[in-house]
Formats: sequence, structure tokens, C-alpha cells
Amino acid sequence: MWYHKPVINEELLQSLPNLKIVASSGAGIDHLDLNLLSSYGVKVSNTPLVVSTDTADLGMALMLASSRRLVEGHQIAVSPDTQYFPADWLGTEVSGATLGIVGMGNIGYKVAERAKAFNMKILYHNRNRRNKEEESAIGAIYCKKIDDLLQQSDFVLLAVTLTPQTHKLIGKRELKLMKPTATLINISRGLVLDQDALVEALQTKVIKAAALDVTYPEPLPRDHPMLKMKNVIITPHIGSATKKTRRLMMENMIESIQAGLAGLPIPNEIL
Repeated sequence: MWYHKPVINEELLQSLPNLKIVASSGAGIDHLDLNLLSSYGVKVSNTPLVVSTDTADLGMALMLASSRRLVEGHQIAVSPDTQYFPADWLGTEVSGATLGIVGMGNIGYKVAERAKAFNMKILYHNRNRRNKEEESAIGAIYCKKIDDLLQQSDFVLLAVTLTPQTHKLIGKRELKLMKPTATLINISRGLVLDQDALVEALQTKVIKAAALDVTYPEPLPRDHPMLKMKNVIITPHIGSATKKTRRLMMENMIESIQAGLAGLPIPNEIL
């Protein structure tokens, strides 16, 4: 499966009685009905580890681009109407700011490693707390309650897996808890965020900005209000989109398929 296609539903499974394994690219598994696949005796694998480095890089890139208003700056610099550069055109500091990471899995932890190099104060909220050695290595502070993280952070980065529990995890209430100077960054899944609530929060200056690699749907309808907002950066779900990583993803999928067909232990099997 690449880009969640083909759709694995009952009709397809019934038409493929000899199917042994579904190898899915990427880390997210929200597009898979694991119970349905299991009922047909089909095993499932994904490629979670190889995507984490590039996705973390993109998370930092989005934070830097949004804070320093790089897209707006580029447009000013290349516009045929520009006669001078405004002296009062200012961005927001990243170095020394507070970053709140929601979801401290492989990707979230790698974001924190990068943020440490920017001398950022790192807060995180996760279903399970990391051990003290891991926290100490990146200087991260655990927030048992997500509300505490939202209230303190200058940047909030979402790196959670989409599950029924994280569906619209960030909505109107959560956005109101954030600082009016804060930026929201989403590198997980579009449905982790209530997009209508985000639009309202951006329009009414409840928060300052958003930088999104994921939306719902993808792409957004061409008349969606976020496409015209200067305080929003949207990229086309390119967290893992480098030549090296995409090749490694495909190699991982092939290894899992070969193991599944040979009856051997499957690398990255989803149980």
C-alpha cells in the first residue's frame, strides 16, 4: 500500500483469498481495519522507524519557516511590486522559546533532539512517560495534563498517532488554552486537529499562526479559507519525502512481504 491505496476493505479481501500480508508505507495505520484484516488471517506491516528522521526535520523546518515568516518574506522579495523591504517586518524567536510536543514517540523525540540544539525549553505530553535517562538527554519536562503544555508553549507540535482517542484531540477548548502568540504545528494526521476550530482561532487571533504538513482532506478544497491566510503554511504531506527515505520505505516493505510469504517473522509487523 502506498498513499493508503488500494483501499483494503471486505470486498477486496474476499476477492483475494490467498492474500497473506499487507505492507503499508509510512508510520500511520489509521487507514487500516486491523480487526478485519486479522479475521481474514492477513498480517500487516508498516515502516515506522525509517520515516522518523525526515519527519522530525520537516517539523523543525515548519516551525522555523512559520516563526520567521519565510513564505511571506519570499513573496515580498520576488514580487514585481516590491520597491523596498519594510523595516518593521518581524518574526518570532525560536531559540530559547518553549516547545510543547504532543506525542513523544520516535518522531516527537527526534524533534526534541533538534530543538535542544536551539536551546529551547521542551515540554511533552504522551500516553506513557519516557524514562528519566531519555528525558535528561534532551532536557524534556513531562506534562501529565495536556492543558499545562498548551498554556506554557510558544510552539505546540503534534506528533501523535491518529486513533479514536486522538481524533480531534486539539479543538476549540484546547486552542483557547494556548498563548495568543503561539504557533501550532501538525506533522501527524489532519484529523488530530479540529480544522474548523483552527480556522476560527486564526481568524480571531486566539493563536498567532499554524504550520501544517497534514490536513483533512488532502488536498484541501481550493476555496478553503486556510489557503488564503498569511499566517498559515501548508505543505503537501511530505514528512518522509526524501529520495533516501522513500527508497528505504520501499525496501522495508519488500523485506516484510518476503518474510510474510516465506512464513518467517515479519519486520515491523503490526500486532
